[in-house]
Amino acid sequence: MGNKNYWKIGFLILAAVNLIFVCGMGLLLFLSSDQTEIPKNTTDTGTYSEFTIDTHKEDLNDLINYYIEKEGLNGPIHYNVFLTDEVELYGEVSVFSQALQLKMTFEPKALDNGDLVLEQKDVYLGDVKLPVSYIMKFIRDAYKLPPWVIIQPNDQQVYVALQEMRLNNGIQVRVQEFDLAKDQISMKMLVPTQ
Repeated sequence: MGNKNYWKIGFLILAAVNLIFVCGMGLLLFLSSDQTEIPKNTTDTGTYSEFTIDTHKEDLNDLINYYIEKEGLNGPIHYNVFLTDEVELYGEVSVFSQALQLKMTFEPKALDNGDLVLEQKDVYLGDVKLPVSYIMKFIRDAYKLPPWVIIQPNDQQVYVALQEMRLNNGIQVRVQEFDLAKDQISMKMLVPTQ
């Protein structure tokens, strides 16, 4: 067999590998593209007493990561959330059996209903460039998140449905202001009175 045939066989193998890679990425991008609906506001504030809480990102940072550990949300893939002038998520993504370090940053926006939307800003995944929607789908499917944290890959955002979160004794929380740059975070705590 001449050198020419080796080149042809090598080229065909390389083309096949590329085709498999492209098809695999296509499947990953379009599988499970369903997106969870945002919950409707269901709170009856008439049976609650309201208290306003002003806090800072340092205290909220500690609380978020304590909650992740306490609720057993940090495994099998570990992740952390930090509040700087934006919301930062650090974790890992496994791409073709290789663990890559992930960093995503989000811009938080307080909604009138007391929920919070985290709009995706930047994404860093090792040296690999993947579409943001793919990475968000991976986080949604692989990371253990509370049910009231809704990943919306199509909109490239995370919806934090605080109206769905319940603390001890039925206490609920609503965000009023969430300005990380000014370190001004204000929340309303609803305590059941019946």
